[in-house]
Amino acid sequence: MPFTTSPRAFLRHMIVITVAAAISAASVLSPFPAKAQGLLKETIGDWQYRCDTPPGAPSEQCILLQSVTAEDRQNVGLTVVVLQTADKKDTILRVLAPLGVLLPSGLGLFIDDKRVGRNIYARCQPTGCVSEVFFDAPLLELFQNGKTALFVIFQSPEEGIGIPVSLNGFGDALNKLKE
Repeated sequence: MPFTTSPRAFLRHMIVITVAAAISAASVLSPFPAKAQGLLKETIGDWQYRCDTPPGAPSEQCILLQSVTAEDRQNVGLTVVVLQTADKKDTILRVLAPLGVLLPSGLGLFIDDKRVGRNIYARCQPTGCVSEVFFDAPLLELFQNGKTALFVIFQSPEEGIGIPVSLNGFGDALNKLKE
C-alpha cells in the first residue's frame, strides 16, 4: 500500500510529477542538501524552510527539509523534502534514500508506531533513490498530529533499517510553505 491512500491522489501524482520537477532535480538530490536546497530562511521546529529561484522559474520556490541518519548507523541517512507543485494545488513528500536500498521492498513508513505502509522508489540518481507521494488528507493528518515518522529502508528482505524523522513543527512549517 503506498503512503497515499487515495487512487485519485496517486493518479494526480503520475500526471503532475513533471510539474513538481520545477524545483531542480539536481538540487533536490544533492549530497549537500544545506547548500543545494537554496537559502535557509527559517527553522520551524525541526524543519528547515528553504527557498530558491531555479533557472527558468518565474518565482521563488520553497521547500521543507530535514536530513537525518539512523540512530545505530551514522553512515546511513536520508533526506526528507516537502514541497508544493508549481500550481500550488498539491503537496509532495519526497524522500531521498541512500544507494544500495533493496528497490522491490520500497520505503516503509510508521508514524508514532502506527504502520502507514510502503511506497515504491520512483528513480535512482547518483546521490540516492527517490520515493515520493502526494499528501492525501489522512497522511497529512498523521504528519501534522504525529511526533515521529519512522522511515524504513531495506538492504535485504530481512534487514530493515528504521530512520526516525521528527515531526516537531511540521504543521507550522507546512502552513508557512503554503503561504
